[in-house]
Amino acid sequence: MSAPTGRYDDAVARYFEAWNAGPDARAKAVAAAWTNDGGYTDPLADVRGHEQIAAVIAAAHEQFPGFFFRRTGAVEGHHDTVRFSWELVSEADGSAPVAGSDVVTLDGEDRIRAVYGFLDRVPEGA
Repeated sequence: MSAPTGRYDDAVARYFEAWNAGPDARAKAVAAAWTNDGGYTDPLADVRGHEQIAAVIAAAHEQFPGFFFRRTGAVEGHHDTVRFSWELVSEADGSAPVAGSDVVTLDGEDRIRAVYGFLDRVPEGA
């Protein structure tokens, strides 16, 4: 297991910037994090390209208004692959009803080619 380097930490930081960006900044944040043909796949979505990724992020914020995404635990990486865990946190009370883990592949410029997300905790009925 390799210790995370700036490369992996930086890519994950840009990922969370995109997930936490407001509507006006979201497109720019997604473009900074993903390659033009980058993808995002989890149990609820399988999309490609900046516009579709931004739409998935917008839908998450519509379903959970007043929440933000926060990394939990360490960032681990090797070669062009990174893994990390996260949770969706309420700004009002700090509760985190949703949590997951992601595996991300990077290109040579450390932009995201693909995200494979797993939902580890979801609220009833969500």
